[in-house]
Amino acid sequence: MAKIKIKQIGSPIRRPEKQKAMLIGLGLGKMHKVVEVEDTPEVRGAIAKLPHMVAVVE
Repeated sequence: MAKIKIKQIGSPIRRPEKQKAMLIGLGLGKMHKVVEVEDTPEVRGAIAKLPHMVAVVE
């Protein structure tokens, strides 16, 4: 399966606990951190719910 790189561009400070948990689930937690994850519908859904905090890196 394909992999995608995602980068954290927003801070989790003053965000709901659900959004913080989604960031941790994606493997993020610090600003400007880049992780490579499998491209699954679950990951795409988490990215769609956090457009203000994560970006897909090409």
